[in-house]
Amino acid sequence: MRNINESTVTEAAVGLIKAEDPRLTVVMESLIRHLHAFIRDVELTEEEWMVGIRFLTATGQISDDKRQEFILLSDTLGASILVDAINHRKSAASTESTVFGPFWVSGSPHLENGARIARGPQAAAGETTVVHGVVKGENGLPLAGAVIDVWQASPAGLYDVQDPAQPEMNLRGLFHTDAEGRFWFVTVKPAAYPIPDDGPVGDMLRATGRHPMRPAHIHFMIDAAAHERLITHIFVEGDPYLESDAVLGVKDGLVTEFIVNECPEDAERWGVVSPFTEVRFDFTMEPVG
Repeated sequence: MRNINESTVTEAAVGLIKAEDPRLTVVMESLIRHLHAFIRDVELTEEEWMVGIRFLTATGQISDDKRQEFILLSDTLGASILVDAINHRKSAASTESTVFGPFWVSGSPHLENGARIARGPQAAAGETTVVHGVVKGENGLPLAGAVIDVWQASPAGLYDVQDPAQPEMNLRGLFHTDAEGRFWFVTVKPAAYPIPDDGPVGDMLRATGRHPMRPAHIHFMIDAAAHERLITHIFVEGDPYLESDAVLGVKDGLVTEFIVNECPEDAERWGVVSPFTEVRFDFTMEPVG
């Protein structure tokens, strides 16, 4: 293979693929063709190409077991939500999914329904919030024993893995639905917050005139027997960043009201002090297959 030029390089590169996995062949061939088409389209300079290489190198260098800059990059470029949309073409009855985000961690504590997931001084300063709902199948019947993994940022806009002032596994928990598909827990009302912008992704956002803000939300990952895993958020109605989420993850069906409840009887029922904030959100799972 000699005398490669602008006209012949793409077919030459594709011709080198000898993968045994047919799917890998499809993916790599498409990647090469689209990458080459991009380079031709913008007539990339050598200096620009090196800027890109340095950017990707720095993205890898800042990533560790607590920070995944490549997921952040994928999120902010809209790649994560596109992959999610392609892979979760749900029926109209099922709850919409959205981006996973870079701040989930394994090992969240198993808690009884009604437990508080907010601990530490920042959480104590937040607005007490009761979150409850029902997990159902497409037929509307409750799903007992569904596992609900929840996580969120503090009222200061930081996850526990970002903030040494927070206790480990703060604002996280694993819950199980009861025989009627119900779940409930006590937390603090989430706040809008900036994604980490002190690294390469932040540089990219500033260079392209974008802000780093995400609207206030709580993450949910739900598993139920014979149903597809659901990864989603619930967003706070009225948040100023719902129309410009830095990771493009907002969907209308996931936006809900966080209502101030001043009823002492309701407060006693949930084991909190009146007034408190209350949000109900029911999830509908997609059957497998």
